[in-house]
Amino acid sequence: MNKCSYTVWPGILSGAGTSPLPTTGFVLQPGESNVITVPAAWSGRLWGRTVCTQDATGKFSCVTGDCGSSAVECNGAGAAPPATLAEFTLNGAGGLDFFDVSLVDGYNLPMIVEPQGGSGAGNCSATGCVVDLNTPCPTELKVMSSGDGVACKSACEAFDDPQYCCSGAYATPDTCKPSSYSQFFKSACPRAYSYAYDDGSSTFTCATADYTITFCPQ
Repeated sequence: MNKCSYTVWPGILSGAGTSPLPTTGFVLQPGESNVITVPAAWSGRLWGRTVCTQDATGKFSCVTGDCGSSAVECNGAGAAPPATLAEFTLNGAGGLDFFDVSLVDGYNLPMIVEPQGGSGAGNCSATGCVVDLNTPCPTELKVMSSGDGVACKSACEAFDDPQYCCSGAYATPDTCKPSSYSQFFKSACPRAYSYAYDDGSSTFTCATADYTITFCPQ
């Protein structure tokens, strides 16, 4: 559901070896919602694209979350960072659904994932990032369009530094620690992933639930 004051174009990418969904991208005007039927053992990610336009030749593109397909349907392409991501592995280990909202690739709009009618020990609860981070985003991470902050890059994308990307010598949970930049995301959105090894407080599990994804839930 789109509760934003602006249009959002959700994009969907199915995981490798997972059945593609009937749509990989569509438009949601403010107040609109869309119901998508998902296979029981699906995995993949969903995000919202913003500030999108179609040129005279019909080529479609977005300032944030663009999937590079030149069309509203993403057709197997993922989101260009920065983008707020909802990630799912349905009917995974132990028959559980695993889900999270990730800011590891940066942030472009508020999003919440809410399980409906599921069961699970303690973790069958909503997760996401409900606050606007585009305005307070540090200047060196901010993506601007027409004078407005429209997205907030991760430190990894902004600086391409192994320390921020959890790569190279920093490719383990012991060596890759939170940075002041990941803490900016984490303090604002404590349930969302803020960097690569932020699993403990950011992965949620549920069984036999339906999931409602809301953009700009507040």
